[in-house]
Amino acid sequence: MIQTMRWFGPKDPVSLAHIRQAGCTGVVTALHQIPVGEIWSPEAIAERIAIIEKAGGLHWSVVESLPVHEAIKKGLPSREQYIANYQTSLRNLAAAGIKTVCYNFMPVLDWSRTDLVYELPNGAKTLRFVWQDFAVFDLCILKRPGADQDYTPEVQKAAVAQFSSMSHREKDKLQKTVLLGLPGSEEAFTLDTFQGLLDNYAQIGDAELRQNLYFFIQEVAPVATECGINLCIHPDDPPRPLLGLPRVVSTAADLQQLLEACPVRANGITFCTGSLGVRADNDLPSMFSRFADRIHFIHLRATKREDNPLNFHEADHLTGDVDMYAVVKAIVLEERRRAAAGYKDAQIPFRPDHGHQMLDDLGKKTYPGYSAIGRLKGLAEIRGLELGIRNSVDC
Repeated sequence: MIQTMRWFGPKDPVSLAHIRQAGCTGVVTALHQIPVGEIWSPEAIAERIAIIEKAGGLHWSVVESLPVHEAIKKGLPSREQYIANYQTSLRNLAAAGIKTVCYNFMPVLDWSRTDLVYELPNGAKTLRFVWQDFAVFDLCILKRPGADQDYTPEVQKAAVAQFSSMSHREKDKLQKTVLLGLPGSEEAFTLDTFQGLLDNYAQIGDAELRQNLYFFIQEVAPVATECGINLCIHPDDPPRPLLGLPRVVSTAADLQQLLEACPVRANGITFCTGSLGVRADNDLPSMFSRFADRIHFIHLRATKREDNPLNFHEADHLTGDVDMYAVVKAIVLEERRRAAAGYKDAQIPFRPDHGHQMLDDLGKKTYPGYSAIGRLKGLAEIRGLELGIRNSVDC
C-alpha cells in the first residue's frame, strides 16, 4: 500500500514537509487554480511536480481530482469541447509520469455536510451530516421548489420548528456549511447562484445522469488506456440523492453498471470506505473483492451511522461502521495477486481521509477534514493494521 496524503497546494497550511514527516511517499493533489474545464498544460503540471519533488522524498502519486465540467454532467452540446480538453489534460499528465486520476460525477456539489466542527466526547472535532439539519437548509433557508417531496411530514414539521428557534448566527453557519465549495476552496455559493445551478438539472434524472456519465467514460477511457492512465471515480458523498439531484455512484449495483458500460481496466474506482460505508447495505469487504482489479486508489476512513441512520459523522479510522481489518486484508491480498501476475501497479495508493481536528490543530485553520494530526493518527493506525495483517498472512 502506497502511503499518501492529500495536499491542496502552496496555500495549504499542512505543508509538504509535514506530509513527508508523517511517513508518506506520495502526494495527492490537483491544480485547483485552473478553472474547471480548461486544459492542464504541461507547464502547469511540471511546475507542481517541481514543487513536490523539491520537498524531497515525495512524488505526485494521484491527481484528485481532474474535475468534470457541469456541461458534461448535463449532457450539453458544449460537452464535446470539454471532453476534448479532458483528453488533452490526461495526455499531458501521462507525459509527466502521472498514472492515476481520480474524478467524481456528483452534480453541483461534490460533498455535503451540515457541521464541520462537531465535537466528540474526547474534545476532538469532526465532520457530521444530520438529515433534519439538511432539511432545515433545504426547506427553510434555500426554500427549494418541491423540496417537501423529499422529506416525511414528521421531518418537515421538526425542521420548521427547529428553524424558528435558531438564531441568525446559527442559520448563517448552516447555510455556509452546506454551500461550501469544492475541496481546496474556501468560497461558497450564494443562495441565488446555488438555486440556479439546481434549476439547470430540472430535466436530468437518474437515467439521464447515468447516460451522461457512461458517455463521458466511453470517450475518455480509451485515451487513458492509450497513455497508461488509470481513471478512478469517487463515490457519492453522501451516497444518496440530495436537493432533488440524482446520485448514480452510491452502491455496488451502480459501480457494476459503470464498469460494464466501458469494460476496460482504465475505467476504475476510487474505493472510499467512508462514502460507501454510510450505507448499511454496502458490504465493503465484499465490494472490494468484487471490483478489486478495477480499484486504482483508496480512501480509508470510517463513518458512524447514528440513532437516525440518515445521520452520520466521521469516526476514528479503526472504529465506526467500517470493518477496516477486513478491508485492509482484502487490499493486502489483492496487492499480492497483482504482484504475482506481474502488474506494474501492484501497490495501490491510499490516503487516510478526513482526520479529526485534535491537539494543537484545534487552534488552527485548516481545510475541513484535512488537519495534519488527525490524519497522521489515522495513517499510523492503518499502517500498524497493515503490518499486522501482512505478518499474519505470512505465518
